[in-house]
Amino acid sequence: MNKFWIILSHTYMTRLKTKSFYISTAIILLFIIGMANFQTIVDIFSSDDKDTIAVIDKSDVLFDSLQESVSNSNEDVEIVSVDESEGVIKESVREGIYKALVVLELNEDQVPEATYYSNTITETAVQMVLEQQLQQLKIAMATQAAGIDQATITEIYEPITFQRIALNESAKTDEELNQARGIVYIMLFLLYIAVLMYGTIIATDVATEKSSRVMEILVSSASPVTHMFAKITGIALLGLTQISLFVIVGYTLIQSKQEELTGGIFEYFGIQDTSPTVYIYGIIFFLLGYLLYATLAAMLGSLVSRVEDVQQLITPMTLLVVAAFLIAMFGLSMPESTLVTVTSFIPFFAPMLMFLRIGMLEVPFWEVAISISLLIGTIILLALIGSRVYKGGVLMYGRSSSLKDMKKAIELTKKE
Repeated sequence: MNKFWIILSHTYMTRLKTKSFYISTAIILLFIIGMANFQTIVDIFSSDDKDTIAVIDKSDVLFDSLQESVSNSNEDVEIVSVDESEGVIKESVREGIYKALVVLELNEDQVPEATYYSNTITETAVQMVLEQQLQQLKIAMATQAAGIDQATITEIYEPITFQRIALNESAKTDEELNQARGIVYIMLFLLYIAVLMYGTIIATDVATEKSSRVMEILVSSASPVTHMFAKITGIALLGLTQISLFVIVGYTLIQSKQEELTGGIFEYFGIQDTSPTVYIYGIIFFLLGYLLYATLAAMLGSLVSRVEDVQQLITPMTLLVVAAFLIAMFGLSMPESTLVTVTSFIPFFAPMLMFLRIGMLEVPFWEVAISISLLIGTIILLALIGSRVYKGGVLMYGRSSSLKDMKKAIELTKKE
């Protein structure tokens, strides 16, 4: 057991002192600080000036109605009527006096038409405002010409009442589903990032030790299982250190900006009213998912002798994580689909998909128990196979770029 702690502390301290750890931690902390102060940053860089749009109304009947509707719908856009020629106003647009020029006219069917002139047409926000208001103006003119009053039109376009009521008493309400969807998305994203990031670190760390021939000494002094899980636990503690920093900084920012943040983004993501059970299951599946993929990453990392080959060999693992994440994104809108239900029992997908079902549905406990049992069983099986591959793989040198090298690694173990 003493050797386990020695390898664990060595792995942890070595990675803790690397520049990549400090840089990645600093970047994520800056991102958290930026998100907490997002509105402040937007206010700093945004201008209080309105976008002024010059309008030449060739119909002499459209401008007043358009001006009223635009001013009521968007405070950041101001339209002004101009009497100069199109050429003069276009030059003013080029010089930045006006944001754009809009030429209004009626076609032969007395339907409004507009031509929009701007230095670039990549900024679509203002264009959409004008287009939408002109569309509303067209509807109003057409209905008036047909003898239909505005009250009738308003009644026609008024949204219908559509209530969703679940007959199953245990089913979640629409509000509870929206809250669950937000927190589930956050947990899925965290698991996705953690597995990819720390799984790659484990595989790279093993390959780095092999390239320096340190691995032969380590394996001869400690069993492969001890070495493998000491390294996995060491990287897990490294991740815990990072996550703790993020939580502390995030909590401090939340406390300092509680009035601004509470009820807004927190209510949208369901962080305020989510059941503690969801968080408990989130932690369980997060840890099991990490152990599953970390064990696989350590096993794959032991097959390569050069750090450059790591990414190529762990590509199948990466594809599994990406596939699970994509199915989970699909499942956010259809959590009861057969695809999500079936894949929630597949160990490599279960950490994301069973947690998604727990967060959004009333899943029977026996289904959760089966999924967790399969996960634990797969981790134990991977540990047994991985220890043999690890023991033989760390002694394999030369270029390794295929999963077929697992067979060679196991054969090396048998020869000992």
